Amino acid sequence: MRKKTLFFVATLLFSASVWAQQKEIAIKVYPEQGKQVISKHIYGHFAEHLGACIYGGIWVGEDSSIPNTKGYRNDVLEALKKLQIPNLRWPGGCFADEYHWMDGIGPRENRPKMVNNNWGGVVEDNSFGTHEFLNLCEILGCEPYISGNVGSGTVEELAKWVEYMTSDGDSPMANLRRKNGREKPWKVKYLGIGNESWGCGGDMHPEYYADLYRRYAVYCRNFDGNKLFKIACGSSDYNLAWTDVLMKKVGYKMNGLSLHYYTIKSWGDGKKGFATEFDNDEYYWTIGKCMEIEEVLLKHMEIMDKYDKGKKIGLMVDEWGTWFNVEPGTNPGFLHQQNTMRDAFVAALTLNIFNKYSDRIQMANIAQIVNVLQSVILTDGAKMTLTPTYHVFDMYRVHQDATYLPLDIETDTKEIREREVPFVTASASQKDGIIYLTLTNVDLISERNITVDFSDLKLSKVNGRILTSKDIKDHNTYDNPNLVAPRSFKDAKFKNGKLSVKLPAKSIVVLEMN
Repeated sequence: MRKKTLFFVATLLFSASVWAQQKEIAIKVYPEQGKQVISKHIYGHFAEHLGACIYGGIWVGEDSSIPNTKGYRNDVLEALKKLQIPNLRWPGGCFADEYHWMDGIGPRENRPKMVNNNWGGVVEDNSFGTHEFLNLCEILGCEPYISGNVGSGTVEELAKWVEYMTSDGDSPMANLRRKNGREKPWKVKYLGIGNESWGCGGDMHPEYYADLYRRYAVYCRNFDGNKLFKIACGSSDYNLAWTDVLMKKVGYKMNGLSLHYYTIKSWGDGKKGFATEFDNDEYYWTIGKCMEIEEVLLKHMEIMDKYDKGKKIGLMVDEWGTWFNVEPGTNPGFLHQQNTMRDAFVAALTLNIFNKYSDRIQMANIAQIVNVLQSVILTDGAKMTLTPTYHVFDMYRVHQDATYLPLDIETDTKEIREREVPFVTASASQKDGIIYLTLTNVDLISERNITVDFSDLKLSKVNGRILTSKDIKDHNTYDNPNLVAPRSFKDAKFKNGKLSVKLPAKSIVVLEMN
C-alpha cells in the first residue's frame, strides 16, 4: 500500500511538472485594424563622447594599425551597415552641453584639446568632429541627429552650426565649411535643442527652458531646402510636470519632445548591480523595471494628447537601455558594461512596447552604440564582438516602416517586488504582403505553447529565427563571439488556420509568414 501511495504521489508530481513545462498562451492578431506605421527611427542609436564609444569604438584615425576606412573602424562599419541603423544621435548626452562645435572643425592637428568633465575627466583632441560625424552618417546611410549645446552655449553658436552644416549659399559659415573641405552641405533633419536641461544640461526649471527653447528655435533656420525637425528637451521617468509645461508653453513650435528612461536598479543597497552577476530575483526585477516604461510612456502621452490631440508632436525616447555598474577594473566614468541575454530581453521587450505606441513615438535611441551601457558592439583594441542586443536589433529590423498590427495576448505572469511581469510578450506588423511576429518568453524554466489566430487571414508558410542560450548570464566575448547568436527556428507551424508555436524558456523569436 505504501509503495502504491508513493507511486501515485510521484505520478502527480511528474504530471504537475510536465504541465508546468507546457503552459498554453493565446494570441489574437487583428490585421484589418492595422493603420499606424512603425517608424524605422524607433530603431535608432546614440553615440556620445563617453569612454571608448567614439575614440577606439568608432574612430581610430587614418594612421591606426586597426583596419579602417578614412579613420573609421572597418569591422564596426560593416556591423552597423548590416544593422541598417536609421539614425544616430551625437555628440551627447551630457557631453553635448559642454561641446563647442568650432573646436572640432579644420585641420585635426590644429584643433584645441578639451577636458571631458562629464565622463572620466579625460583629455579629448577633438579629432572626431562635425565632418567626421556627418560623413559617418553618409557612409552608414543613416539620418544624423545633432544634439545642440544649450547649457553652456549660445543661440548664435547653435545657429551658426546649423548654417555651417546645411547652407549652400554664399554665407560666412557655408564658406568656412568649404574651406574645410566640404563643398556641398549635408542634409541634417533632426536637431535636439539641449539635453537633460533639467539636470546635467543646465539644471533649469521647465518654464525657463521653455522660453529658452523658443528663442533657440527661432534662430535655427531652414537653409536651402533642408528642413529641421526640432526636438525639445523632455523629461526623465515620471517627471510629468516638465512635459506639461513644455506642451503648454512650447506647443507646435517643437516637432518632437524627448524622454529618457533607463532600466536601472533603485532598491536594496542602492548599487546598480553587475551586468553578468545577478540572481533570478534580480533578473525578473530587471524585466519588470524594463516593462515599466509602458506606464511611463502612457502618463506622458496622456499629457501630450491633452494639448495635441492630432499627435503632430512626436515623442522621442532618445535615451533608453540598461545601466549597471562598470566592469571591474575599468574607468568608472566610462560606463563600460557587458551584455547578456538579460540585456537582449530588455531590448526586445522595449521595442515591442515602442511598436505598440508608434502613433506617438517617432524615434528612440538605445544608449549607446559601442562600448557604453547597453551597446550593440564591444571593442578592445583590434578585437570586436557583437552583443546579444545587437542580434535583437538585427532580428527586429523587419518591423521598421511596417504597419503595426494590434493584438491581444493572454499570458501568465510573475509577481516580483510589486510588479506583474508577463512571461510572454509579442509584436506584429505587416509589410509588402508579409506578416512579422516577434515573441519573447522571459521564463527561465518553462517553455510556452502558443496559439496565434490571425483572424481570417490566409497564411500557410512560416520561417523563423531564435535567440536563446543555456544560461541567462551568457554573453559574447572576444574569444567566444558566437555564444549568444540567432539560429534557425523550426517549432512554428500552421494547423487548422492557426499558428502553433513551441516557445522555449528564455527565448526571443521572430517569425515571417505569408
